[in-house]
Amino acid sequence: MGSATGPQRQFPSGADYAEALQHTQLCFQHPELKGAHPELTRLGLPRAISGAFASVFSLTAASSGRRYAVKCFTRHVPDQERRYEAISSRLAQLDPAELSQSWNLGFEYLPDAISVGRDRYPVLKMEWVEAVTLSSWLDDNHVHGFAVDRLADRFEALTRDLADHEIAHGDLQHGNLLVASDDTLRLVDYDGMYVPALAGMGGTERGHRNYQSPMRGNDDFGAALDRFSAWVIYLSLKAIAADPALWNRLHEPSGEFLLLTEDDFKNPGGSTRLQALLAHPDQTVSGLADQVRSLAFQPLDVLPPLALAVPRQRAAATTTSTVSAQGTASAPGSGGLPGWMAGHVSPPPAPTPTTLSVTSPDGFHIRAPLDVATAVLWPLTLAASVLMVVLGLAAPSIGPGIPVLVAVALTVFARSRRAERIQSRAVLTKLTNELAQLDDPVKAAEKLRKERAKFDAAEAKRTAAYPRAQAKRTAQYHAELKEAEKRKVSKQREMDKKIDGLSEELRRALAKALTDKQSGYVRNQLGQRLIAHDPPHGIGPKLAARLAAAGIRTAADFTGYRSVQNTQYNSTGAVLVLSSGRVVDVHGIGEAKAIALDVWRRQLVASAEARQPNALTTSERQPIEQGVAHRRAQLTAQRNAVESETDALRVKARKQMEDDQAQLTRGNTLAGDRARQQRQEFSRRTVALQQNSALHGTLSASFEAAKLSRRGLSLVCYLRFLYIGR
Repeated sequence: MGSATGPQRQFPSGADYAEALQHTQLCFQHPELKGAHPELTRLGLPRAISGAFASVFSLTAASSGRRYAVKCFTRHVPDQERRYEAISSRLAQLDPAELSQSWNLGFEYLPDAISVGRDRYPVLKMEWVEAVTLSSWLDDNHVHGFAVDRLADRFEALTRDLADHEIAHGDLQHGNLLVASDDTLRLVDYDGMYVPALAGMGGTERGHRNYQSPMRGNDDFGAALDRFSAWVIYLSLKAIAADPALWNRLHEPSGEFLLLTEDDFKNPGGSTRLQALLAHPDQTVSGLADQVRSLAFQPLDVLPPLALAVPRQRAAATTTSTVSAQGTASAPGSGGLPGWMAGHVSPPPAPTPTTLSVTSPDGFHIRAPLDVATAVLWPLTLAASVLMVVLGLAAPSIGPGIPVLVAVALTVFARSRRAERIQSRAVLTKLTNELAQLDDPVKAAEKLRKERAKFDAAEAKRTAAYPRAQAKRTAQYHAELKEAEKRKVSKQREMDKKIDGLSEELRRALAKALTDKQSGYVRNQLGQRLIAHDPPHGIGPKLAARLAAAGIRTAADFTGYRSVQNTQYNSTGAVLVLSSGRVVDVHGIGEAKAIALDVWRRQLVASAEARQPNALTTSERQPIEQGVAHRRAQLTAQRNAVESETDALRVKARKQMEDDQAQLTRGNTLAGDRARQQRQEFSRRTVALQQNSALHGTLSASFEAAKLSRRGLSLVCYLRFLYIGR
């Protein structure tokens, strides 16, 4: 029987499972797994593919010969059975005809399926697929750009399938994407998969670090889990398809990534890999890299799905691209919008081509009456000039030239009135005006380049500043917690010291009370012994009366004596010390009698001390103990208040940190939105610039052609036209 599952359950290791699988007829009860043959290593042990949560073994059923992948769990997964039941149910509902390819594999969750030691544990029985991991496939096929590009389209189609059915794999990466022999994809490892039935539950893993957004947290679990990793994988495949050399340039042999790593997402400004993709001449590659960079610091639920960013017609990965009757589809970099921008940027309207109402003529055609008159005038002019010279009818200097000048003026006028000349001037004027209205493509391109470089630098600075600001605020929060904890410990130590001192304080108070009680008893006993009634040796009634007159009636009225020297008589006398400390000189009391009085008193003190009480009564102890207990309660309450105050400071500091972090996130999200809009504007301007450049070139060529055609309308050509008609 299997032990009860629960949060604290310990699972066997991969080695424990391998040992149990040496005897499948004993460890399994399932009919297809019982007696199955595991794939073995060179040492004859079952071969294991180990992961973070489980070890996978390949077993071939003895009865049917079918091969299965059996996943044996090495760590506890919360709500494991419920999760697999929900995932299995959702995948079973998928219609294979509606999927782009057969990417989902059948599996069966078997509780208490395998015996290891004295306990039984669950396993996951999955179909075995003959395929290789995506990275292994790229090792062999990265040089075939067309095949890689087709696989990229198939991957996009797979993500579209997942999005359409509100499913997220949770750990899209090269090891969980297998490429079958027909170059279609298979998706494996459904441990962290999200399906709608699991809404509200937490995730069990965070996915491979080289494919996940830096913003993904432990609480992220929903249909948007795959969005960032989908962009990363699609960028890698499209980049390799466009430039196969990138695989050897950016990928490391046996590296746990395709082209980009976790560090590239966290620090895009300092990433040589990402910068190489951003600077790539292929617009699709640079555009996708720019998109990944902008998505790295945005929350998962606001990321655009890859399926919505790629034109749907490209999702047909198993069909070839169609070409319209008007021409072929635009390739990246050919002047059209890059594919990665589809759905985000509305393509600008195609510019209206410049069409001239008439073309620039390259010669004269059909003589007009004015042309005929001009042609007739020239022979007459020349004849008149010769005749004037022969007859001498005009001054030799200018006379003969007058008719020629008239003919030249008429010729120039006639040529200017020709429709061809008027049409040529109109064409040149129109082309000149249209060229004047267009920006210089070279200057416009340089301006756009500088603006884009400035924007990229600012974005790199912003994206690098955001995690630093988050880390700084988190460090500030931890510093506040540390300071609050330090103050708490200091105050609690002070309170503990006072509380610990209460026992000594109680002892001293009780000792003082007992001492005071004993002193009072002794004083009372001494006060009852009158000198007159029980005089010491040598003290008569007269001396007793004198002592009483001096204030000494009982043994309690004095404490002793002091010897004094009488210099007048050269003798030693004595004075008595009263209880108040004052000394009195009693006539007749010399040193001998003072000693007698002191001895008498000492005897009485000793007798009283022998009979004095040696303990306090309960009524005497109770007020003292209650006072100390009250003091202890006050100090304990103060100590507890320190803990409560510290808890309040922690809550306040955490709330402030969360508010600040949320504000930073909102600011970064808004900045990311603005940056995305700016990138779209740059892309729109790039396309417009390409179209403007093409239009500028067309107009410039037309202008030069018009100027060349105008040479056929020169004065010499006109004169030739007048007489030979062309």
